[in-house]
Parts: sequence; C-alpha cells; structure tokens
Amino acid sequence: MLIVQKFGGTSVGTIDRIRNVARRAIATQQQGHDVVVVVSAMSGETNRLLGLAQQISSIPDERELDVIASTGEQVTVGLLALAIHAEGGKASSLLGHQVRILTDSAFARARIQDIDDKSVRETLRAGKIAVVAGFQGVDKDGNITTLGRGGSDTSAVAVAAALKADVCEIYTDVDGVYTADPNVVRSARKVSRISYEEMLELASLGAKVLQIRSVEFGMKYQVPIHVRSSFNDNEGTWVVPEEKSMEAVVVSGVTATRDEAKVTLSGLIDKPGIQAQVLRPLAQAGIVVDVIVQAHIQNGRTNLTFTLPGSDLARAKDILSKAGADLCPPEQIKTEENLSKVSVVGVGMRSHAGVALKMFEILAADNIHIHLISTSEIKISCIIEAKYAELAVRSLHDGFGLGQA
Repeated sequence: MLIVQKFGGTSVGTIDRIRNVARRAIATQQQGHDVVVVVSAMSGETNRLLGLAQQISSIPDERELDVIASTGEQVTVGLLALAIHAEGGKASSLLGHQVRILTDSAFARARIQDIDDKSVRETLRAGKIAVVAGFQGVDKDGNITTLGRGGSDTSAVAVAAALKADVCEIYTDVDGVYTADPNVVRSARKVSRISYEEMLELASLGAKVLQIRSVEFGMKYQVPIHVRSSFNDNEGTWVVPEEKSMEAVVVSGVTATRDEAKVTLSGLIDKPGIQAQVLRPLAQAGIVVDVIVQAHIQNGRTNLTFTLPGSDLARAKDILSKAGADLCPPEQIKTEENLSKVSVVGVGMRSHAGVALKMFEILAADNIHIHLISTSEIKISCIIEAKYAELAVRSLHDGFGLGQA
C-alpha cells in the first residue's frame, strides 16, 4: 500500500515526539508499504514566528508573513528526516516548492491548484520515506504561500489524492471523531466510520478534528481518511463515502460554535438586489456571514438578519454604517453578541422525519430560546445564547441517544 501519514503540531511538539513519529513511519515502511509523512510546525512555533513579525509591523505584508511562517515546517521536516536516519531508516525532506505544491497567490490563505508528484515518487522508488512540509506551497511566480490554519491537513489529503494513495492517516492528539466534544460530554462516543458529508458539516460547525478543506479534497478524490491518535495504535475513525448502514443513524454528532454574533437591518426597501447590496461590502472585506433570515413587513419594507463571527462584528457594523442612509440608517442596525450555534448532523435525517421537532423540544425542555434556525439535508442549526451552549450540546447528545453503544 501507499500510505500518507500526517502529524500535527502536538505530535511533533518535542524531540522525543519527533522520534516517536520516526519510529512509527519506519514501522509502517517495514510492513511493506510506501510511506509519505506530512508534518506541521512544532506546537506553538507558528504563533511564535507570527509574533516576531508583529513586533516589526502591526500590519505586516502577507507575502513576507508566508516566508516567515513556512519556516516552522521546514525545521520539522529536517528534524524528522534526521530522526528517521538515527533510527536506522532512510528519508528525504521535501518543502512545498520541491514537491511543487502549486497554489494561487492568496497569501496566508492560498488554495492548492496542482501537485507535481514526481519528486515524491522518486524518493519512494529510492526506498526512502518522503517527509513533506505541510501548510505550504508555491505560486506560479515562485512565491512561498501558506494554506491557512490547519493547512497541513489539506496538504496531506491533497498529496494523498495526487499519489492515489490507499489511505491518508491523520494523526492527532485525539483518537478519532466523537459524537460530541468529550471535554463537554462525558458520554461522547468515538465513531468508527463517518461519511465525507457528515464530516464536512461537523468541520464547518466547529469540530476541530479535521480542517474543512482537507475533507473537501478527500470527498472530491475519494481518498479514505483515517483519523487516529499519534500516542497509541488504536483504530480511529474512517472518513469514507456514504454507506447504506449510515442512514440508520439519524444523528451522528452534535457540535457548537461559540463566538457568534447577530446583525439585524430594519426597514430596508423591499426590492430585488437589496440582499446583495447589503452583503457585497461585507464579502469584499472578507467577512463571512452564515445564517440569513429575511422577514417582510408592511409598506414595501423588509428586515434582514444574519450571523457572523463575533470577532468581525465591530468591523461589519462600521462597514454597514458607512453604506449610507439610502441603504439603512445606523439607528436601524441592531446587533447582538455572545451567541452560539448548536447543531445536530447526520445523513439519516434524509430518511427520518421529526428530527427538527425533537431538537426544538429538547431545547425547550431546558428553557433555551432559539434566535434563528438554519437547515440542510443533513444538518439542523440553532442560534442560542452562548451561556447555554454546553447545556444544549449535552441535552441534545443525550436526547438523541448518541452515548449508547
């Protein structure tokens, strides 16, 4: 088999842990497999590097930030290759430009466009373990780029897709995907198999096990992803195409995002294109809006409400206020902070009725007020007050019987 193994910052956070990764990679190769290892920077290193840049400039140039941030992974691949040598194995380290992970030029948030797998395959043919720097690539002009937070997950699955690997193993400090955050719900249970679609929803809704773009790559190229612990040999969670048996499970997970805010623009002129007129300046500023609700009122007017990350609220309000009285006077822009989005996810929702009703009844039993509701085929999300987020997650987890084996 051809196996891609990815190790995050905590898994390579110390020299001893790097040695542990080296031994694991060698053991996998000795079982007869070709092995590619993709690594992140050592835990805390990227923040340290970005902190140095902030000391030089309060608004640093993003191209130079990528030059600085990418060195974290460069150190890790060199150390891991040395550790593999010290353990009696053979390895070569490869940076993003050496593999040639081609990206666009959106510095600090680049997207992968193509991967030339020639250098990796040559390394494998030489009987070596290929140690690839995650999180980084290069644009068409040769500039170093980085993929954003969690980008090493994306690097690993993209490399696995390019190589047509049999599996991409994501090693982390947890041993799989759980029905809820085990730190919040004691009865949370590890899921043995989960569909790409469910994992996409969970990743977008606050589950931090996998970066969302890595799941998108896995689903697009049908790469089996195995999420498992770097500290033991236990079977983890397989992220795979949807299987018939998955439909029998109505809800597979509950999750919550904490830092949500709500904006309501009252008395907008109810005309075609008003929504685009409101949201365009926010999109141009890179502010992502989520749940959107429009309520028609009388005299040709409408109210528009949407949610966004709490960290973007002040900037969003300033942008909307500057849009002018012809759009919405500042006194008609109302905001609310300290909200949370709690969600239930499961492909079984497609074939089971009454899931939304049950969710609303469970929240009502705890006297939790729902501000907004958003749904998809396999997800129901409710915006609630942040102080009730953990209570809601625990109640929904118990109410849908997710702790039962």
